Amino acid sequence: MKVSEDQAEQMMLHAKELMAWNKKINLTAIKAPLPVAEKHFIDSIAAASFLENEQFLMDIGSGGGFPGIPIKIMNPSLTVVLVDSSRKKVNFLKHVIRLLHLKNIEAIHSRVEDLQKNEPYTNKFDAVVSRAFTELSGFVDLADPFLSKTGKIYAMKGNHADQEITPGILKRYHIETVHYQLPFEKSHRYVIKLSRKS
Repeated sequence: MKVSEDQAEQMMLHAKELMAWNKKINLTAIKAPLPVAEKHFIDSIAAASFLENEQFLMDIGSGGGFPGIPIKIMNPSLTVVLVDSSRKKVNFLKHVIRLLHLKNIEAIHSRVEDLQKNEPYTNKFDAVVSRAFTELSGFVDLADPFLSKTGKIYAMKGNHADQEITPGILKRYHIETVHYQLPFEKSHRYVIKLSRKS
């Protein structure tokens, strides 16, 4: 996936703000510029490349905006909803959205369980994504109510991803696992794509 100069500029601004705000509130344990670039931005861009033709995407447990904001930068036509239960993190997300002049993206302060009862968000999303938010079966249960009929769940995982696929998940979903490697530290990453069995 090719990153344009404008897209790189937007991600650089996001990274600068992340590092500045991180001194006041805990947005990320990763503090050095190269690991921030690799483990947050490159990792999120990799996830963006596995999306299909989705129009509405929800990022659960977005934290500092990953993978949702880089995915939005790479796919400007996507409508994105970022969800986090930390008010401070959501304030940061709203600040970045304003700073980057991003359209059709919102950050919501809510527990996911509460948002499941909020009708405008249920059965709406083509894609629900999360990065290391919780173990797979927990994430699937949280994500499923937001999916449209043909929606997919994208779980970003590290090593041992396959060990999280339970018989219960296999019964309910078609599963595809995509492997990629981060370029500098060579760590292995996986995107587990789940689509409901009819």
